[in-house]
Amino acid sequence: MGLPKIELPIREMILPSTGKSIKYRPFTVKEEKILLVAQESDDGMQEIIAARQVVNNCLLDIDVDQIAMFDLEYIILMIRSVSVDNQIEFNINDPDTEEAVELTLDLNDVEVIKGDNHTNKIQINDEYTLFLKYPSIDEYIKIQELAPNDPLASYFVMTSCLERIASEDEVHWFKDYSEKDIDNFMDGVSSDVVAGIQKFFETMPIMRHEMKYTNKEGKEQTFVMEGMKTFFM
Repeated sequence: MGLPKIELPIREMILPSTGKSIKYRPFTVKEEKILLVAQESDDGMQEIIAARQVVNNCLLDIDVDQIAMFDLEYIILMIRSVSVDNQIEFNINDPDTEEAVELTLDLNDVEVIKGDNHTNKIQINDEYTLFLKYPSIDEYIKIQELAPNDPLASYFVMTSCLERIASEDEVHWFKDYSEKDIDNFMDGVSSDVVAGIQKFFETMPIMRHEMKYTNKEGKEQTFVMEGMKTFFM
């Protein structure tokens, strides 16, 4: 007789990018090892790939390819909070005194913050509206692999967020068109549309948390955590 299979509890959380409820299970020891190995590699890309693998295993009613990067960051923290512990203790060096300061983070307090006036809609003219989407995790990885001074980098960032263009009578999904078709479309848009796309990225939601403490000189300080890397210290 084989060992019994342990049934894991099913939980729900709100997906930051859509506001909809999704189901997930805690990660197992095997999946915790995947994250630990990635952490020890001190390679940001390997950490993203490991988080993607673990989240893909734990999500029950949505494909990891359908979520944004900030969704991935938030989900992995929430799963960690119910799988291991919602409290994380770590040390930082105070920037003024260089003293070691011990902080305790409650993962349940972490939120995804959206920039002011963030919108995925850009009015092209009286007839058409451009709708943007958050780049997928694979697109995010590709963006990270591009050199910052690569002239194609900013262009790929912009085209990765194009979802559809619509009027009252028709809808065109960019996924149904070739790269050449999209290039021709982008060549014809105004500078205002490009500025709107840039603002979409500048105000895009980000996982961010501030922790306040008082250093040994009595000065109140704020330690800011942004992105997955800082939350896995």
